Amino acid sequence: MTAHDVIIAPIITEKSNLDMNEGKYTFRVNKDSSKTEIKKAVEELFNVKVVAVNTVSMPGKEKRMGVHSGKTPDWKKAIVKIDRDPADVAYLDKGGKEVKPSKKYNTEIADFNPQV
Repeated sequence: MTAHDVIIAPIITEKSNLDMNEGKYTFRVNKDSSKTEIKKAVEELFNVKVVAVNTVSMPGKEKRMGVHSGKTPDWKKAIVKIDRDPADVAYLDKGGKEVKPSKKYNTEIADFNPQV
């Protein structure tokens, strides 16, 4: 499953906009995706460091149109917390030299709100 298959759409509500100040972003995700797949997809798509992923399975609702009744599909949402201050990570290689990876992470998801 590719990253675009895992992340379906951002969820933009009043509560999710308030959570953005804390570095939490809410997404509608594939129902069959796991937390590790969601984490890898968000890191790949937005170039951020993910700290935690919380998922909620949302049941579908009963809907009626006149005498016909039906049910909306079940779906899944993920609340992803990103690292707002990513520190440089250093490790020792085989020769004992200290190596720092050159990858830079973003501190926010700029493409999250398409209306702005």
